[in-house]
Amino acid sequence: MPAADLGARGLRRRRSSGSEVLEFTFAFLPLLAFTFVLVDTAWAVMAKATVQRAVRIAVRTGITLTATSPQITSGGGTLTGAVKGLVQSNSLWLLNGTTGLSYIKVNYYYPPASGTTGSVTEVSTCTAVALPSCPTVADASGNIMQVSVQGLSIGALVPRIFGPGKGVDNSPTSVTVYSADIIEPNTNPPPVGTAP
Repeated sequence: MPAADLGARGLRRRRSSGSEVLEFTFAFLPLLAFTFVLVDTAWAVMAKATVQRAVRIAVRTGITLTATSPQITSGGGTLTGAVKGLVQSNSLWLLNGTTGLSYIKVNYYYPPASGTTGSVTEVSTCTAVALPSCPTVADASGNIMQVSVQGLSIGALVPRIFGPGKGVDNSPTSVTVYSADIIEPNTNPPPVGTAP
């Protein structure tokens, strides 16, 4: 093989290696962007599912608690405090501290009589039936306990870029979840505490 052919082949190899780097860049950048979107979406879904699970656990436990339950003692001696503590302990690190506690709401509702079309009455502040606006105490059996986490901000794991010329989006995703159930009959109900 002549020496001129070897030199031409080497020159062609050097030129093609530059195009390989360029092709790799064109393929890698969209792949990287897609991976970031996938990770960020998975994070938001996992965070919301975790908070929803924590709220459900708190409602299911809260409707059955008695005044002597260990959760009541650790929750400051009240039903509302125990339920909020259950939400915090089951939400991983998403609702830690007093800031996380401020997102958790516990409401109590008195349902309309069976077979009627009346509306529910909020009885969250009813600790005595003697009040004119209170048809029953908040934690009476048959009432509805609703636990919610409202307005929790879940920050993005990676910055989102939606296209050329558009700025980076670091805005958080807002999460709001609810769960409710009917309070079961209880011969030794705990004090309600401050609700919501």
